[in-house]
Parts: sequence; structure tokens; C-alpha cells
Amino acid sequence: MTSVAFIGLGHMGAPMAANLVKAGLTVRVFDLVPETIKSLTDLGALAASSACGAAAGADVVITMLPAGKHVRSLYLGESGGGEGKGLIDVVAKGTLLIDCSTIDAQSAQVVAKFAAEKELEFVDAPVSGGTAGAAAGTLTFICGGSDTGFEQAKNMLSNMGANIFHAGGAGAGQVAKICNNMLLSVLMVGTSESLQMGIDHGLDPKVLSEIMKVSSGGNWTLDKYNPCPDVMESVPSSNGYQGGFMVDLMVKDLGLSQEAALLSNSSTPMGALARSLYVNHARQGNGERDFSSIFEQFTNLKQIKNKG
Repeated sequence: MTSVAFIGLGHMGAPMAANLVKAGLTVRVFDLVPETIKSLTDLGALAASSACGAAAGADVVITMLPAGKHVRSLYLGESGGGEGKGLIDVVAKGTLLIDCSTIDAQSAQVVAKFAAEKELEFVDAPVSGGTAGAAAGTLTFICGGSDTGFEQAKNMLSNMGANIFHAGGAGAGQVAKICNNMLLSVLMVGTSESLQMGIDHGLDPKVLSEIMKVSSGGNWTLDKYNPCPDVMESVPSSNGYQGGFMVDLMVKDLGLSQEAALLSNSSTPMGALARSLYVNHARQGNGERDFSSIFEQFTNLKQIKNKG
């Protein structure tokens, strides 16, 4: 499998496609923004004038799109109901379909169903690792689909990631991804409020972070993504909360988590609270900033108290 169509060249898709080009694969790209196509063709990718044009003749199709409605529409046709004409109607038999978007599990399952009817393997493979991981080729792929589809997808995904998991059948990758991001949001909120409470009592956040990292409160945000400015180099909090994973995307994923919780009657009070906090943060104009900027919600509370 050496001919790849990559559709969706946003903050994550573009560096992922670039790594496929660097791996020596023939990559045909398409995006609704012409500038992003040019950035890839400058690296050696081939430009396509449409998504279906990119997919026709490809051995593998990879998509990275904003939401479930976009995935259904692209693969199944304009209405997303399987009437055509979507990607599954133009690709050759045996083409492997990999969707790396983070969407609702139901959409992934619907696309997988129609793909199977055309004897096509469809793998939902949402990613974790952010833009830095996409650029470095160290992403984690969380896959849902058949055993056959997963085995085929592993070889391709290894060009873009370091960890590749098979979570289960169609849609399982999406469920695992939103479980992970719900936990991440809770850890980020808890780490932020704990660090600020220490600062409020005169502690050095660098020292407090080192204490908590090797104590029972240790977690990924302390190790890799500290939300307090100037505690850790090369993370968004030390760059004005620019880059990384946008608040708007966290709000989206937390919305998906709560929809999933309703479907399974799961109790997720911490996830629900985290969503509320992030929605409020986004409404204050922080939607395009990194999600670790939630730290400022707790510093602002202190400032308001001092002003009073």
C-alpha cells in the first residue's frame, strides 16, 4: 500500500500528511483551503481538485475532519445516509479507509456498515498527542474496526505515530478517545486549581509541581503539559497558551463524552463539570487558545477576590 489519499489538512492533518510524504509514499492531498494544499505540494505531495479525485485509485484513504456530519457526508454522499455519491462509491475494491477524526461513535459505525456492504475495510482511528505529536510522528492512534482492517491500518499509521491500539469493533476507537479526553480535562482542571492554591499560599509553582509529580497527585499534565506559565519550557502555558489543543476542540470532545454518557446511562459528574468549565472559558474569548489556559480561571478568581 503505497498510494495514499489524505483529505483534511488542518492543524493535525497537514503534519500527518507531511510525515507520509517523508516516508516516501505517494500522497495525493485535498482540503477546502488551497493554501494548505500548497504547503504539502511544496513537500512533494500531489494536489487533487476534489476529495473524490484524491481517493480514486488510492490504496489507502485517510481523512481528518471536524465532525461526524462531515465524515458521513464525505464517505456516504451529501446527506450522509448512504445514497451516494461518496468516497465509498469511487474507491476501488480493497481500498483501506481510515478516518482519524474525533467524532461520535454512531457516525463511525454507520460509515463502517455501508463500507462493509461494498467490501471495504473502514477503521476509525482518532489520535492523541496534539500538534507536536503530529509533527514529530509520535501520535497515539486509537482504532476501532475489524481485526483485518486494524492489521492493514497498523503499517500505514506507523508512519505517523508511535503507539497504535485496537480498542474493538467499529466506533470503539471513538469511545476510547473521548474517555481519554474526558479524563484529561478533569486532570487539567484539578492540576490548575491545585497549583493556584499553592501559589495563593506563597509556594513556588515549580517546586510544588516537582513535589506533586513524584507524589500521589502525579499525572500527565504535571509531567508533560504544566498549565502554569514559566514552570515548564516548550509547552503552551509558557507561550501565551498558543499552539497545542484548542479550548474549542476540548469543548467539542467533552460534548461527545456527555452524549455518549447519556446513551449508556453512565454517571460522569466530573466530566460534566469539566465541560461546563471549558464552555464558560470558551465563551470568555478563549476558544482558540490551548486548553491548559483553563488555569487562568483560577488566577482570575484570586484577582477578583483581591480587588474586592
